[in-house]
Amino acid sequence: MARLADATPIILPTLICDNFLLDPEVLESKISEKSRLLILCSPSNPTGSVYPKKLLEKIAEIVAKHPRLLVLSDEIYEHIIYAPATHTSFASLPGMWERTLTVNGFSKAFAMTGWRLGYIAGPKHFVAACNKIQSQSTSGASSIAQKAGVAALGLGYAGGEAISTMVKAFRERRDFLVKSFGELEGVKISEPQGAFYLFIDFSSYYGIEAEGFGKIKNSESLCRYFLDKAQVALVPGDAFGDDSCIRISYAASLTTLQAAFERIKKALISLRPAVPV
Repeated sequence: MARLADATPIILPTLICDNFLLDPEVLESKISEKSRLLILCSPSNPTGSVYPKKLLEKIAEIVAKHPRLLVLSDEIYEHIIYAPATHTSFASLPGMWERTLTVNGFSKAFAMTGWRLGYIAGPKHFVAACNKIQSQSTSGASSIAQKAGVAALGLGYAGGEAISTMVKAFRERRDFLVKSFGELEGVKISEPQGAFYLFIDFSSYYGIEAEGFGKIKNSESLCRYFLDKAQVALVPGDAFGDDSCIRISYAASLTTLQAAFERIKKALISLRPAVPV
C-alpha cells in the first residue's frame, strides 16, 4: 500500500524474545525528515502481541518530536485480548488524537468477516481526504452489514457477554497450543496476549531433507511440507517479513486444533533440528 502511494516503506524488525514488540530506540533511529506515517497494530496480526501502555507512551514521545509524522493505528483485534493484558488506543494518549488515524472493523470480534464493514476515526480533515479516495474506489457498505454493525455495537462495552464468552474460548485454544507446541523439540514460541494467532519459530528445522518431500529451506517450504504430510494449512512467515516463523490461526474449534496439532507433531517425528535451540 505504501508503494502504491509512491512512498518507501521502512520495515522495523522485532524479535520473538521481545514478544515481537517494537523497540523505541530502533524506531527513533529509523525516523527521518522524510517519515510521514507510522503503522502500528495492537493486538497484532500475526503475532498476537499487545503493546502495553508504557511502551505506547514511549512511542508517542518519539512521534511528538516529528510534527509531520502521523500514526495509523490498526486496532481491529481490540476486544480479543487476554488478561492481564489491556488495550490502549493510541489516539487516547496525550497529544496523539490529532496525529492518529484509528482503523477498526467488525470482522474479527463480531465474526462478520464476509460483510467487510470497517471504519476509521481521526481528525475531520484527514477523514474527509480518505472519503475522497474511498468513494471512488469501493461501493458503499450494504444495508445488511450496516444493520449488523449497529446490532454488534448494541451488545455493550467490548461486545458484552457474547464477546466475553468467545474470548474465553480463544484463550482456552491459545493455552492448549502454547503448551503443546512448547513441548516440541526445536520450537520457539511467544505467548500471544491478544488476537487469535501464534507466530512460531520453526527455523531449527530448516535445512533438513524430508523423505519423499525434499529439503525444507524456509517457512514456505515447511508450510508445504505440513500441507503435504499433515494436511494442515498454515501461513508462511515470509508473508509477514519474518521467514523464521509460521503463523497458526486458532479461530477454529478446540477439537479441530487438537487434531491439527497431532498431525503436525506426527509430521515432525522424522525431522530433527538442524541446530540446537
